[in-house]
Amino acid sequence: MIRYFKHKDIDKEKWDQCIGSSFNGNIYAYPWYLDIVAPEWEALVEDDYERVMPLVVRKKYGVSYVYQPYFAQQLGIFSRNILTPYKVHEFLAAIPKKFRLVEMNLNVLNKVESDGFKVYPQVNHELDLIQSYDALYKNYSTNARRNLKKAKESGSSIMKDIKPSGIISLFRENRGNDIPNLKDFDYQRLSRLIYTGIHRGLTQIYGVYTEYNELCAGAVFITGNKKSVFIFSGLNQEGRERRAMFLIIDHFIKENSNSHLVLDFDGSNNPDLARFYKGFGSKECSYLRIRRDNLPFPVRLLKKMKS
Repeated sequence: MIRYFKHKDIDKEKWDQCIGSSFNGNIYAYPWYLDIVAPEWEALVEDDYERVMPLVVRKKYGVSYVYQPYFAQQLGIFSRNILTPYKVHEFLAAIPKKFRLVEMNLNVLNKVESDGFKVYPQVNHELDLIQSYDALYKNYSTNARRNLKKAKESGSSIMKDIKPSGIISLFRENRGNDIPNLKDFDYQRLSRLIYTGIHRGLTQIYGVYTEYNELCAGAVFITGNKKSVFIFSGLNQEGRERRAMFLIIDHFIKENSNSHLVLDFDGSNNPDLARFYKGFGSKECSYLRIRRDNLPFPVRLLKKMKS
């Protein structure tokens, strides 16, 4: 039986065990992670935490809705055993009708056969690091090798375990200027997420410095369920010209090659980013974004006016 739980009623210990033993578990679905990126998240739970589905909820204009939080690419249904499309359908059908709008990303192993939802395929990229570095390097594209060579010749140096604040500042002062939806509290959550990952021994941070000891690029990777997610990065114009991000990704691949680890690029549908990820030999994989809109007409009209 699938039951709906408010946040206060969720057994975090059992939830944690379910995600840890799920065949499709990921870092985004652990309770500590959800507590940071989506405080007061709710859930659907089957039996004694055999299968679970986080619901990230909010209320606006008096209307309750489900949304996808920042810094958590894939959620959906997680299961300790076989997960059929019909079981996915059962979970989606169990989302309480009080949520008039549902917009969320499922995970790569959630297959949808459900009426009432619009489905939008999304793109991600992953690279299995089980091979040696030399074998992995052979799958780099000509363009990636060329840019990596330029990065190595630029006089830049790479360091580990730098302060997250430097990378967040790089992002905010550059690409972040074009993303007004990211507010101060979103960056505060990101900082807390990174530091909590460090405390748990799950986070690797890399920074690229110029010969004048100025940070020009940085990246954060968080690991869980044998996947390391390229969760966040920052880059300024100097770093772009020095091809610094090629240096970081290559360094991460070299350090983690010959391991039972998958590099999850946390990719997007952006073709330029897809080209960058594919340049390291990654494979494209897809997941689904679903949407159900039962908003009352005045709210729907207000949303259109604001968009």
